[in-house]
Amino acid sequence: MTRTHLSPVQPRFSLVVATTTVLLATSLYGATSATAADDPSVPPGTEATASAPVELDPNDPDLKLPDGATLAEPKVLDIKQVVEEQSGDERREDTNAEVTFALQAEVLFGKDSAKLGAQAKVRIGAIAEEIKKQNATRIRVFGFTDNLGSSAHGDALSRKRANAVHTILGQELNDPNVTYEVRGYGEQYPIADNSTEAGRKKNRRVEISFPRTAS
Repeated sequence: MTRTHLSPVQPRFSLVVATTTVLLATSLYGATSATAADDPSVPPGTEATASAPVELDPNDPDLKLPDGATLAEPKVLDIKQVVEEQSGDERREDTNAEVTFALQAEVLFGKDSAKLGAQAKVRIGAIAEEIKKQNATRIRVFGFTDNLGSSAHGDALSRKRANAVHTILGQELNDPNVTYEVRGYGEQYPIADNSTEAGRKKNRRVEISFPRTAS
């Protein structure tokens, strides 16, 4: 795997991380509306990975290429670009197939609240414009919290916040052809260390993701 630094795609963002995954092929040549659910599915990017492969003997003759055979050319399977505001308030992740925005809860809501502020609506409106640009018709809105307080409270708060963001997105897009998946995950799937306030702040977030359909 190689890592490449890319220039920011938007001037107001200052931190960019791009990850390119490369796989060497081993074939041979010459040989509708929604509300947050109580039983959320696994969010994208957190699916269980396959079990580790069995150990192989590098000296096994069956693993050697036949005479005259060569490996296929390397193929780039996916490119991930992450752009984050210096403050960490907003984070954008682009892959070949999907766009994900993560907004920290403090940017959107008051403490322990699911009521959106005026500035939050401006940020959500900007994301709605990107959704229109990508011609996306399937949108996921997922809410997350830190691990402070009870798990039940975090689950309920994350659902309410996801629903609040979904409501504004629906108003901004005003498109009956767009369908939503809206879920609250509470303290599940943290992206930072919950033992520090800086980490908990990152974990208190709402993510909006949709397919990349524009060139």
